[in-house]
Amino acid sequence: MNIFEYHLTEIKNLIISNQKELSLEHVDNLKNISLEVPPEEFNFDLSCNIAMVLGKANKIKPQDLAIKLKETFLKKIENFSDIEIAGPGFMNIKLSKSALIKNITKILENDKIYGFYKSDKKYNIEFVSANPTGPMHVGHCRGAIYGDVLANLLEFNGNKVTKEYYINDYGNQIKNFVASVYYRIVEIKNKKKFPNKENLYPGFYIKDIASKIISENNDIVIDDIEKNFKFLKAESLKASMLLIKRDLSQLGITHDNFFSETTLVNDDLVTKAVNKLKIKNFVEEGYLQPPKGESNNDWKKTKKLIFKSTLFGDDTDRALQKDDGSWTYFANDIAYHMNKVDRNYDYLINILGADHTGYIKRITAAVSALSEKKIELNCKICQLVKLYKNGKPFKMSKRAGEFISVQDLLNEVEKDQIRFMMLNRSNDVELDFDFDKVKEKSKENPVFYVQYAYARISSLLRILKINLLEKIEFNQSEFNLNKTEERILRKIFEWPKVIESTSKKFDLHKITFYLYELSTLFHAYWSKGNENKDYKFIENNKIKRNETLAVINLVAIVIQNGMGILGVSLPKKM
Repeated sequence: MNIFEYHLTEIKNLIISNQKELSLEHVDNLKNISLEVPPEEFNFDLSCNIAMVLGKANKIKPQDLAIKLKETFLKKIENFSDIEIAGPGFMNIKLSKSALIKNITKILENDKIYGFYKSDKKYNIEFVSANPTGPMHVGHCRGAIYGDVLANLLEFNGNKVTKEYYINDYGNQIKNFVASVYYRIVEIKNKKKFPNKENLYPGFYIKDIASKIISENNDIVIDDIEKNFKFLKAESLKASMLLIKRDLSQLGITHDNFFSETTLVNDDLVTKAVNKLKIKNFVEEGYLQPPKGESNNDWKKTKKLIFKSTLFGDDTDRALQKDDGSWTYFANDIAYHMNKVDRNYDYLINILGADHTGYIKRITAAVSALSEKKIELNCKICQLVKLYKNGKPFKMSKRAGEFISVQDLLNEVEKDQIRFMMLNRSNDVELDFDFDKVKEKSKENPVFYVQYAYARISSLLRILKINLLEKIEFNQSEFNLNKTEERILRKIFEWPKVIESTSKKFDLHKITFYLYELSTLFHAYWSKGNENKDYKFIENNKIKRNETLAVINLVAIVIQNGMGILGVSLPKKM
């Protein structure tokens, strides 16, 4: 039940059927009419811009038109009980008792889908895609949670979503990784010191991988890395991906598909992708200008295959080959995204780290070229996370090497706290994650405050010995909401707007902000009972007013749906 859509339809139908009576010649731009939540100081339920939209089209002063519309609305829309004209012509609308009861009842009856923003598209969301050369670090963590929650949101709306992980299991970094594991095996079995080489990974996690390989292959004899490379690569990657999947699982994250970069090479997909672009005349042989900041003297001018990405909005055309004729990493990425395009998704989404901003235009251009502009690629950047403990920056893990691992996080705080707080700021700004704050049992800790609101409602229902969503009967003539309940109800009605906005722009922090604001209103509502007995919810273990029961049920419904999307648990006792 989206009250904004419902009542907007009422308004539009009324305008169309009463066009002549209202002396309106132009009503063809009704799509620009909207219903919003009015500022709190107005004490109304809805705010409509209709007088400004139609006033401009019909050359009528918005305020004059608003006066005429007010009379018609109050006369012919029974769901409206009062209208106030504000500012340049906004119409602030108060809903009737019957409308409020109707809206409340529909939400209670459709609790699991309340907020639902209907869609039935196919999405591919690629996220995490961390190199399998080491454990997940805190930078991966934010993107991992963002991608997982975005998938939850899109699925909540009725879409089909594939959560995908791209395994970078080809190239020099893999050779160095396998070499590192090899030397750790030699160190363990032959007591030879791990060499101090620049290209090797020194983290202790490499030793863990080596130990695992040894324990699972008791008779292993490794005396030559080249001879044993294929075996070592397979075993090292398997062990590393198990560690990554463990970390993801502990964050409540699973993927539907793992795509191997090696597949691109083995199936010659890069050549196929380049040929596809050639046929479309999007690839040419030529020369690129030297990169900005690089002197012409240092620049080696080499003829190579070039993707004409400027045709699709990129700043410059992009090389598909290195100087030695081998494929660039970008060419591999094009091949991978051709595979995605061929899988017939409606939308592709890539969740990227802070260091990938410059990558967006070129890969977006590639998808546009490969799909003939039929498929949209949306890239979202997750900025850096700064960790603090005891008021100081949190120090790195010795086991992980030169970064803070997901396990470091999980050793300090629980999954719920990590998931909620990683989304408590817009993804495109840096996030300060304070371990001390997320452990507080206070208003200063948003995830606690939301969970505590639900726990309080659960405790109330236990006292009343009733279940959530038990049928609530209203007597319309006696139906009355106090000012606190009106504020909460308006916030409840706002929830579908939050879902709609978040679904369009992927601003997931809007959900955490909203849940915190709703919980704050509820806690204030609860506290009023301690200050004034007239505001107490129960008396002699019975609910005093059905309006109260309705309000706390609605709060619980929205918190359930919101935290379900976030993948955060809701304890009934705290």
